[in-house]
Amino acid sequence: MQFDNPLIIQSDRTLLLDVHAPLANDCRNDLIPFAELERSPEHLHTYRLTPLSLWNATSAGFTPEDAVAVLKKYARYDVPQSVEMWITETASRFGKLRLLPGPQIEVPLNPAKALDESTTIESNKNTIEQYLYLTANSRPVYLEIAANPAAKKLLTPCKYDETAVSQKADLTEDEKNYCFSLKLTDRGTVKQELLKALWPIKDEIQLEDGEPLDFSLKEKTEAGREFAIRDYQKAAAQALVGDRGPGTGFGTIVLPCGAGKTIVGMHIMDLLKTSTLIITTNIAAVHQWINELLDKSNLSADQIAEYTGENKNIKQVTVATYQVLTWRPNKDGPYPHFSIFRQRPWGLIIYDEVHMLPAPVFRVVAELQAIRRVGLTATLVREDGCEGHVFSLVGPKRYDVPWKELEHSGWIATAECIEIRLDLPESKEVEYAVAKARVKHRLASENEKKILITKQLIHRFPEDKILVIGQYIDQLDEIAKQINAPIITGKTPNTERDKLYADFRSGKIQVLVVSKVANFAIDLPDASIAIQVSGTFGSRQEEAQRLGRILRPKKRTSRFFTLITRNTVEEDFGSNRQKFLAEQGYAYKIVRYTQESDLDEITPPIGVEQ
Repeated sequence: MQFDNPLIIQSDRTLLLDVHAPLANDCRNDLIPFAELERSPEHLHTYRLTPLSLWNATSAGFTPEDAVAVLKKYARYDVPQSVEMWITETASRFGKLRLLPGPQIEVPLNPAKALDESTTIESNKNTIEQYLYLTANSRPVYLEIAANPAAKKLLTPCKYDETAVSQKADLTEDEKNYCFSLKLTDRGTVKQELLKALWPIKDEIQLEDGEPLDFSLKEKTEAGREFAIRDYQKAAAQALVGDRGPGTGFGTIVLPCGAGKTIVGMHIMDLLKTSTLIITTNIAAVHQWINELLDKSNLSADQIAEYTGENKNIKQVTVATYQVLTWRPNKDGPYPHFSIFRQRPWGLIIYDEVHMLPAPVFRVVAELQAIRRVGLTATLVREDGCEGHVFSLVGPKRYDVPWKELEHSGWIATAECIEIRLDLPESKEVEYAVAKARVKHRLASENEKKILITKQLIHRFPEDKILVIGQYIDQLDEIAKQINAPIITGKTPNTERDKLYADFRSGKIQVLVVSKVANFAIDLPDASIAIQVSGTFGSRQEEAQRLGRILRPKKRTSRFFTLITRNTVEEDFGSNRQKFLAEQGYAYKIVRYTQESDLDEITPPIGVEQ
């Protein structure tokens, strides 16, 4: 027993981290690769070991022995033997099923089709279909997969035929005997279905090369500034590309907002030099990608296409939005723009903000398993619990780095997180008490006192560039009117958005009011204060993204203010949103507001310089 150690490991696979212990910060960083944060109150943070967290770690080369060693290093009491056993057995499931190249099979002509007088000679020929092998390393695993109802529809028991496969694989005798065949087109669906049954598949098929692209990064930007890839950005890109052999070229990279995920994506393009499709969250983000490519690479404007609601062009490098891809003319009809995935021999697909990947795109990603692909995100948290889809279809987490580590290195800004709690106006108390849950959240979020506090905070920071962020448009409109600041919402035309963002970057605008359209993929490097007046219930990834708006490195400390109505559902949702940031080492300071002087402890009093 080491009573100074910070970690208490319990037999139900929960991990309690004492944040006051000497090694608490080191322990938090070492837990990030293989444990998930569940709760983060003041003194004890609760982590949990899950199959997905272990498989993500294992796929990145983090062994079960590594995980057990971390637990033993920081454990206050002995690590339960049942936990050690579970880690070893669960992590070892990754690799017991391997996906390997299979034969090409000629599909016989359907006799009924031959009798159809409209069938031409050309279409009457037998077709060739590509098959794959799924091998199990033991008979029990093989039998369990064979009995799986979803797998039965997609897998056919068979014997591995080395003579039918050009790419030889190093198989054991058991794997040769315990084998299934499946259609190439079912590759992603099989991975998705078996992950639901807690059987991750190790995909070891060589990915196809796409159309070559003459791509290289510059040493100086268009403005003449020195440009160099940071060490962690190189490491992230290399973790994805690997040796370009089987099992490499797909996965997810997790880096904080402001750490240069776009640069990582472009460095991957430089390593692969192939035709690339980039998909991101909105038109402003599309334009940012295009501007970054023009500024930092050898590509010219006529080599890059925009595929959005406004422009639909396809070139060797194409940047599209999730929205246009998931649009369809009627609710039950097909998605006409999915054809973009097949209109060029793409060699790389970049899913920007991959945690936002919409469900319809998952269907396409299930088919696009032969293409190198990378998901970029600041957090893999999904409130719908679909992190497993990202793991099985885009790829497992290949690289992650603690936010605080980059802060200490100066690559992202130092940030303070401050929650200001205020009372609900007496005039709203009865209405709130009898309201339904959803209405309660809106009443608390639109607390009129938040406008006064927002004005006071802006007045106290005259030298900062400030973002006021919220969920409800009526509230944001009123704030924008009272502080005389421009506002960006989903209805703001894209040309006007781009102009306002540019004016904010250049300093023409000091304060900008934004709705949730600015949560993702917006580069506002000089923003140093964010005032969050309302949010999307308890969304942890939204909290991380909003903090990310002010994390570009700068000389001054960034501040993230959240305004919360006391003793309401907003307080509970606020606690949930803070979970992810607590995992990254950020602590919220909480201030109860009754009058303006209460802000003195967290902001300079009016007239006093910072």
